[in-house]
Amino acid sequence: MPEIMYKDAVRDAILEEMEIDEKVYLLGENCSQDCWGMSDGLLSRFGRERVRNTAISEAAIIGSAVGAALAGYRPVANMMFVDFVMCGADEALHKAGKWRFAHGGQNEIPLVLLAPCGGYSKIGPEHSQVMESFFMRSPGIKIAIPSTPYDAKGLLKTAIRDNNPVVFLPHKSLMGMVGEIPAQEYLIPFGKADIKKTGSDVTVVAIGYLVQVVLEVAEVLEREHGISIEVIDPRTLEPFDLDTVVDSVKKTKRVVLVDEDTSRCGATAEIGMLLMENAFDYLDAPVARVAAANYPIAAGALEQYVLPQPQGIADAIAKVLGISRQLDVREQVKLRGGFG
Repeated sequence: MPEIMYKDAVRDAILEEMEIDEKVYLLGENCSQDCWGMSDGLLSRFGRERVRNTAISEAAIIGSAVGAALAGYRPVANMMFVDFVMCGADEALHKAGKWRFAHGGQNEIPLVLLAPCGGYSKIGPEHSQVMESFFMRSPGIKIAIPSTPYDAKGLLKTAIRDNNPVVFLPHKSLMGMVGEIPAQEYLIPFGKADIKKTGSDVTVVAIGYLVQVVLEVAEVLEREHGISIEVIDPRTLEPFDLDTVVDSVKKTKRVVLVDEDTSRCGATAEIGMLLMENAFDYLDAPVARVAAANYPIAAGALEQYVLPQPQGIADAIAKVLGISRQLDVREQVKLRGGFG
């Protein structure tokens, strides 16, 4: 299978869907040459009618996308940073998320908010959030957050074809990741988690970029300490595949939840509560969580004190297994950081 970068997988998904359906178009601030490379070549291929640069107004971008979706188009709105979706929160949450329900199901709103997310780039509090839990609390919106090039392409194609609004969260620190992509067309269904690594001692559910970090930690702990770790990537948070996680917990009896969002009211809090409600009898240890501290994400070297780190993941795994000594992974596992 050919190998391509994560950012190119995103671009190829948009390109293929634009070729299949003339109602699909891309819009956003400087979206014809966005800073992540997710739209390279689309302007020359499809022209300015279908690759539309907009003013720097997130409210206008999302609002026009909602209107176009109501008129039968399938807009992909490139927000550049998920942080600034907040500037168009009324359009995203109230209009896109609620109008289909408010109108008795008479209207479909097939739009994608393409919103690059995440930290580990040392660029401060307003450009480093993942914010998925914000959308999890907003009924009517689906959420996809891919951890590989393969997932990025398959999930985005599914998102574009969905008749509901989808927040699609590619991670900035994965943009340069290379992975295999099938030559033939494929789609990945929403609501189906992927077991990235099988194991028997402990289940680790990780989200987005941290899936890759957890896989590295798991490799070190298995090689050096004989710990067998099952790694699950939900791939979509709405809908969320609880069954796959519960089935894994039934087997391992222990679970660690790892996410870049805040520990307070973040995705790990919600998933942890779901497990307490649906898998409590299978647990031999309390649910452990590794998430961001409840502070704004600091810039520069201070970022590491807010966002989850590899050693914190290893410590949580040791805790649920009842291992008192530190399982040191600091030299073996390094964060990718940057923009890929």
